Amino acid sequence: MSRSDELFERARRVIPGGVNSPVRAFRAVGGTPPFIVRGAGATVFDADDNSYIDYVQSWGALILGHADRRVLDAIAVAAAKGTSFGAPTPGEVELAEALCAAVPSLEQVRLVSSGTEATMSAIRLARGFTARPKIVKFAGCYHGHADGLLARAGSGVATFALPDSAGVTEAEAAGTIVVPFNDLTAVEGAFGAAGDQIACVIVEPVAANMGVVPSAPGFLEGLRKLADAHGALLIFDEVITGFRLGRGGAQERLGVTPDLTCLGKIIGGGLPVGAFGGRADVMACLAPEGPVYQAGTLSGNPLAVAAGLAALRTLEAEPPYERLEALAARLCDGLSKAAHEAGAAVAINRVGSLFSVFFSAEPVTDYASASRQRTEEFARFFHAMLRRGIALAPSAFEGWFLGAAHTDADVERTIAAASEAFRQEGTSSRSRS
Repeated sequence: MSRSDELFERARRVIPGGVNSPVRAFRAVGGTPPFIVRGAGATVFDADDNSYIDYVQSWGALILGHADRRVLDAIAVAAAKGTSFGAPTPGEVELAEALCAAVPSLEQVRLVSSGTEATMSAIRLARGFTARPKIVKFAGCYHGHADGLLARAGSGVATFALPDSAGVTEAEAAGTIVVPFNDLTAVEGAFGAAGDQIACVIVEPVAANMGVVPSAPGFLEGLRKLADAHGALLIFDEVITGFRLGRGGAQERLGVTPDLTCLGKIIGGGLPVGAFGGRADVMACLAPEGPVYQAGTLSGNPLAVAAGLAALRTLEAEPPYERLEALAARLCDGLSKAAHEAGAAVAINRVGSLFSVFFSAEPVTDYASASRQRTEEFARFFHAMLRRGIALAPSAFEGWFLGAAHTDADVERTIAAASEAFRQEGTSSRSRS
């Protein structure tokens, strides 16, 4: 029995499913997850002394790579002074200033401890500011595990959704209207039916939780106009895209400014942190200035703030975005060529350094088309890559994350591994036909 197998058995006795976040359990791809003991740059090492070129990168949080010395040094300096105070600190002011300077929509910002807290708080704020109860979200866009956001689309163009998780009440889910991503007509229908009750529209400007799905030309601009016309707020969930698609996030890259923005991942440098912010008049509704309550003992935690500041200052001083985009284009071109030569039908979506490989013969433009991909083939491809030392996210509905630590040699090795994995999958596919 491998060390990872042993650890997984122990974990399942004391942790539900053996993991602290469901996708890590490998249920979507089968097998036992490797237990990671350390990381360095673009590489992770498991408990059995295997190494992998890592395209998970803590689900996008580690744009500088694992164990970046600048981030580690900042954490060590902060930790030597104390790990938590429950009081204001200079560092949280500096991080808030850095975020407001970089992201177009941010006039004021509040720090929290996770992306889920950020989206949950932003929606509460939108409801408090507008005095309206309902929100619009998009099928396939994930905004954390708060009750009202775990709702799925039913039949029809705009559905008042049923819960998508046990423990979420129908009453809670009823406040969420779910419509198809990239479908402005559906959004218009939602506003036509309930416009005076809709507090906000929340969207990933580049969807990254159904796999990577770019917003269609004019879609975000259309959402901006519809929100303005009906007195609703527009919220961008940039937990993944923030500081990933550029220093100003997707909103700067795509030229659409929301009223509120949610951030996480990269702004914590690998430690737990989130943030939400936007227009000053909206943020003024937050306690202690306004009636919308939000609080957190570890909000603005000095270790997380120090790590985040180190990461953001490095990204400003040594911006990696042009190189990352070129590297991602090269990798995607190589993957596409390898799949074609192996006879594997795939669709690759990419925005900047964020991309996905779908086992699909059709373009993937929304959750419905993402759901038609051949997930069983992805699972075999995933394990074929893992055996060759390439770690991907263990789900067909996740993105690949490149970081500044990935090298040209890493990309070449990944393309070579994929060429073998695609050929293996192509042979397997043909044998079943």
